[in-house]
Amino acid sequence: MKYIDEFRNGKQAQAMARAIAAEVQPERTYHLMEFCGGHTHTIYRHGITELLPDNVQMIHGPGCPVCVLPMGRIDTAIELANRPEVIFCSYADMLRVPGSRRTSLMLARGQGADVRMLYSAMDALKIAQENPQREVVFFAIGFETTTPPTAMVVKEAQRLGLSNFSIFCNHVLTPPAMRGILAQPGVMIDGFVGPGHVSVVIGMHAYEFAAVEYGKPVVISGFEPLDLMRAIQLLIRQLNEDRAEVENEYSRAVTESGNECAQALMADVFEQRSSFEWRGLGAIPQSALKLRQPFAEFDAEQRFALEPTAVADHKACECADILRGLKQPQECKVFATVCTPDNPLGACMVSSEGACAAYYTYGRHQERQIS
Repeated sequence: MKYIDEFRNGKQAQAMARAIAAEVQPERTYHLMEFCGGHTHTIYRHGITELLPDNVQMIHGPGCPVCVLPMGRIDTAIELANRPEVIFCSYADMLRVPGSRRTSLMLARGQGADVRMLYSAMDALKIAQENPQREVVFFAIGFETTTPPTAMVVKEAQRLGLSNFSIFCNHVLTPPAMRGILAQPGVMIDGFVGPGHVSVVIGMHAYEFAAVEYGKPVVISGFEPLDLMRAIQLLIRQLNEDRAEVENEYSRAVTESGNECAQALMADVFEQRSSFEWRGLGAIPQSALKLRQPFAEFDAEQRFALEPTAVADHKACECADILRGLKQPQECKVFATVCTPDNPLGACMVSSEGACAAYYTYGRHQERQIS
């Protein structure tokens, strides 16, 4: 397959691994965080860590919107779904995320709640049109990648005059999350592998603060194995040369300024919240979005007078430390025992982009046990 095999060539990967090993300085340790959960899956699936020198440590970041959503927000979604007048619409990856009482949207549906899985946010509008006597709530979640489609849906709902449609908004922002990570005590990060899909929208300039203010290089990467290995090589090179810049390995998709039309659409519909709680990172200023006043009628939090609640994670779950890069999945006591993809205890296991799910799916924990 053209354009895929080129980025998965084993011989080229081995050659790049040798090139990385030649550039690595043996007396130092490189702590590199891949922010995006999609990158984490590529790393585990293709065994990239096995190709890197031992002193190049990959840290798995919070770039999974399902994983960073605090349990209180999940409880609120389940509460909304259980209201008899509500049809609750969600993408599939949120349905099995457990709340504080070991329930989920999937279990709520099994108990009679009208919870519907969607592939597109626009499907929620169709459901609202077909059910004018019911309140249709869309679980809007994701980083900057999925925010423009939600903005389009809200604008279309306004144009159609759909008074029975609203969104439960949980869209979060990447650059403030990076700031939040760098502000965490005990976090050792020398540089970031920047997310690919998010960067298509927001561009390269959004990460300049990391290089200028914190002295941390950022290399935006694509999602294939050779993309990531090249990004890692560029980060190592910057660190060796005592540089901190934003570089773009994913130039076939990402530009300096990003998608300005998508940015304008988001700015028209959304504004930043003063603060938002992230699982594992706590409250981060200006790190999430809410609807602007002209679209406030479509805000489910206002329509249903929802009050934010703070709920502590399960005591045995190490999702918080894993999201901050302080622990690896296998260091969690319940990993692959009590907590599995079939019976997830934390969001890092249930999400398709979660670090625990990736580590489990590709058998890295079994390899360690065998060795």
